Amino acid sequence: MEDKFAIQLFEDNKVRVVWDEEQEKYFFSVVDIIQVLTESVDARTYWKVLKNRLKKEGNESVTNCNQLKLPSSDGKKYNTDVADLQGIFRIIQSVPSKKAEPVKQWLAQLGQQRIDQMIDPEQTFQMAVEDYRRQGYSDKWINERMRSIEMRKELTDEWQRSGVTEHKDFAILTNVLTQAWSGMTTGEYKKFKGLTKENLRDNMTNIELALNTLAEVATTEYSRQSNPKTMEDTKRVAHEGGDVAREARETMEKRLGRSVVSKERASDYIIDTSKKDNKGELPFDENK
Repeated sequence: MEDKFAIQLFEDNKVRVVWDEEQEKYFFSVVDIIQVLTESVDARTYWKVLKNRLKKEGNESVTNCNQLKLPSSDGKKYNTDVADLQGIFRIIQSVPSKKAEPVKQWLAQLGQQRIDQMIDPEQTFQMAVEDYRRQGYSDKWINERMRSIEMRKELTDEWQRSGVTEHKDFAILTNVLTQAWSGMTTGEYKKFKGLTKENLRDNMTNIELALNTLAEVATTEYSRQSNPKTMEDTKRVAHEGGDVAREARETMEKRLGRSVVSKERASDYIIDTSKKDNKGELPFDENK
């Protein structure tokens, strides 16, 4: 499965971060850290000059730098120099900055936070809940989203147990399952909602999330029972799980007299958390 990309904030400065599950370590965008340290208008040039100097000195922090494709401000992904926590600390030592110590403390806190999450996975969910709340999502939607994350993890664990390891195969199986219950592949579903880079599940309504979760739960249980041995068998099981949710969807739509697969996006109805009288419900939760 692919590494997990995220943006962390240090004093309102965005730092692109990737968590590598195989190595169990963070990788940080070097340019972003340089920007925080120097407040330079051209952090890339600063890093280019520093990088050349460190190379000549034989500094290990440069030789240990990797490149990963990270999203830029234009929405496209470019190869970007990244370093793990140890490498970043060494680079910080090479940059004269009054922010060096605060940045080191912040990085150390992130590292400890990840260790704590690995020891107690519940912390990951608690942090996700707080993140969604800060973004303005309603508690009702967040509860559904957290449930869907938990069920998705169980499904991917089951797929891995069945021998699925390639990211493209996870994507294929997800498309099979999604199309079975919604009538659209993941890509078609995102296009239907007018999404580009956004996460599809973060923009599903409560009903859509519930149906998608039902499809994934059913697929997980069917897989555990039938124990598929090949990719084709696993695809068949994913389709069967999706069919369960499709039948539930059709029954609901017949009673409601409308489609429950909606163009509505949860992100379009982010709640202004500064308003105390807000009840925290998305408008499309109500029957139309």
